[in-house]
Amino acid sequence: MPRLFSAYVIVDWSAASKPTTGADSVWIGVLKPDVRFRLAFEGFNAATRAEAETRLNAVLADLKKRSERVLVGFDFPLGFPRGFAGAMKLKGEPWRAAWDELGKRVVDKPTNVNNRFNVAAQLNRLLTGEAFPFWGAPAKDVQTTLTATKLRPHGPDDLPEFRHAELVAKGAASIWKTYYNGSVGGQAIMGIPLVRRLKDARGDAARVWPFETGFKSMTEADLAGVDVVFAEVYPSLIAPQGAAGEVKDLMQVRTLAEHFARLDAASKLGDLFGPPKATPADAVLDAEREEGWILGAGA
Repeated sequence: MPRLFSAYVIVDWSAASKPTTGADSVWIGVLKPDVRFRLAFEGFNAATRAEAETRLNAVLADLKKRSERVLVGFDFPLGFPRGFAGAMKLKGEPWRAAWDELGKRVVDKPTNVNNRFNVAAQLNRLLTGEAFPFWGAPAKDVQTTLTATKLRPHGPDDLPEFRHAELVAKGAASIWKTYYNGSVGGQAIMGIPLVRRLKDARGDAARVWPFETGFKSMTEADLAGVDVVFAEVYPSLIAPQGAAGEVKDLMQVRTLAEHFARLDAASKLGDLFGPPKATPADAVLDAEREEGWILGAGA
């Protein structure tokens, strides 16, 4: 069986407000065929998100020129918990409507200066009129509808704290957390607009899993005419492998890229695009319409 992909790109994102490199900055891991058609790894550490976007566009353009189909994984949620789009009164497909809403609101300057805390506060105001469900901000960014700490627990009438995927991938943080360690909420607010631009620039040749592919096992026939599949990944699902003193983020993007490549070579990667066994039908539908899923969670 041929591989579904010939290249694998893993992106460790950052919501930093100033240029930064090293630990807790943007790392891009690229595993692609070399001149001898063997998979070789390159790691890139971008000081800003703008630099990272330029690099990603260059990598994807090069792979397309070489007719290499690529899996691109981002380490932040690509969707919000079920009910978000409805609570925001957004029109259209829930996942895409949320993407477009963030695209309108997020400001991300070339210096990494951004308005992610203002966006979280704006969304809270529209969702509940209080500092909920988004929470977490440095003192200077605390405001009426965004507090430094969690306002209250989620109740039965609130939007869920976690997506279905996060309940399966134990340890995964909630998208509502926008600051402090593990604040994937800040990364998602700053990252989803990037994926939206990358997707829109490539049209139907790029697909976002599982929103545009379906939450099902993937075959070569499913990828006819597709150059890129964008997916959400969770590096902590795989123990990073590397040399002593190596930056953990770099180890994670390389380890995960190599993990997916090995599964693909063994014709086992396609099944990861489908739901884990015994996943309820409503969870599958929520993943396809609004929440997304973490590639490999529950496998």
